[in-house]
Amino acid sequence: MGNKKIKNMDRKEFMKHSALVAGMAMFPSNLFAKEAKTANEKLFPTSLPFLKNGEWKEFEVNIAISEQELAPGMKIHTLAFNDTVPGPEIRVKQGDKVRVRFKNNTDLNHTIHWHGIYVPWRMDGVPYVTQMPVMPNQEFIYEFVAEPYGTHFYHCHWGTLLHMQSGMFGSIIIENDDDPIKKAFPYEREYTLIYSAHDVNFVRNELNSMLERMKERSYLMKNGRFNAERFNLFNTKEELLEAIENGYQPPYLVNRRAPAELPVPNWFTVNGKSYPSTPYLYIKTGENIRIRLINAGTENHHLHLHGHDFWMVCDDGVPLPQPWQRNTVSLSPGKTYDIIVEGNNRGIWTFHDHDTRRVTNNGLYPGGNLLALVYEDLPKEERRVGGMSGMKMDNMDMLPKIALDE
Repeated sequence: MGNKKIKNMDRKEFMKHSALVAGMAMFPSNLFAKEAKTANEKLFPTSLPFLKNGEWKEFEVNIAISEQELAPGMKIHTLAFNDTVPGPEIRVKQGDKVRVRFKNNTDLNHTIHWHGIYVPWRMDGVPYVTQMPVMPNQEFIYEFVAEPYGTHFYHCHWGTLLHMQSGMFGSIIIENDDDPIKKAFPYEREYTLIYSAHDVNFVRNELNSMLERMKERSYLMKNGRFNAERFNLFNTKEELLEAIENGYQPPYLVNRRAPAELPVPNWFTVNGKSYPSTPYLYIKTGENIRIRLINAGTENHHLHLHGHDFWMVCDDGVPLPQPWQRNTVSLSPGKTYDIIVEGNNRGIWTFHDHDTRRVTNNGLYPGGNLLALVYEDLPKEERRVGGMSGMKMDNMDMLPKIALDE
């Protein structure tokens, strides 16, 4: 009888139901259980420990190629700071002296740019402008005073188009004991959400190409056959023009790079994860939570919270003299915003990109940067949903579920 029903069922309908059943196995049996909350904590950036050396807080950061899982069954190779995407969170006090020892454990060149931080110009991490790139198996020490207050981030500034969407980004939070936001909106919990976008085919192809080029260049350098043109490296613009007159072809010419291959993102992540692996924002009735929003990617994200307005309190780390009450904010590349959510409407609420192209996994909705605000004190009788016609499964009335459309 069961086989006959399947044969007569519309294929698309059958696939939807099958995906729903399969997806449930990936979800914690109880979103409100201690185990689920403990697992959820691991989906936020971890605070990087430091050693105190006199007046300096010293941090160790390395970069290596690592395999990361975006969503169940979807793994890609990334460039990961300290083997995590995003990289570990650097959290310091305003005015601290910060020293970061950066070790390159890959066969590619890298730097670290401290986005929004008032570093000395030689610490700004722009290759061939403020420093030479950190080559394979080399180190560079960044030193700066932690200014200004607020939510900021760091990322690689070499091969930025590739390296950032490959995972080379992390948060840096500069705190002040006299925090104006905490005074205005007292809170105990806060969350950091780092958004990014990835063309996984572009990442794979470009990483492989760069590794091959670096092998060739390393061989030439080791054998004393360094050639500035082969490295596309010139001391001045005039030197470049002279080389072109003598037959040198820049790498951007169509006969060297055709067709142009700019990334078209097909995966969208929050803290390195896509739905259904994205984190939950837990809150309680009457509680304020602070959410630090960082866009370390290339796409605009129009972030919308259901069931609430929120207070936008900081713009690029700067406290706003007059907080804005909103329910949607446009987070453009390189921007950071801080928002305060007040726990005044108990439930389970979607927090997602209102440009639904960013709420897909390889074109399949739902996916991407879809996550939820979850009230921990939601009574059991309010965690129910109406039944689905023709489907009878245990605990079908308990929310939320994982449903993968097709």
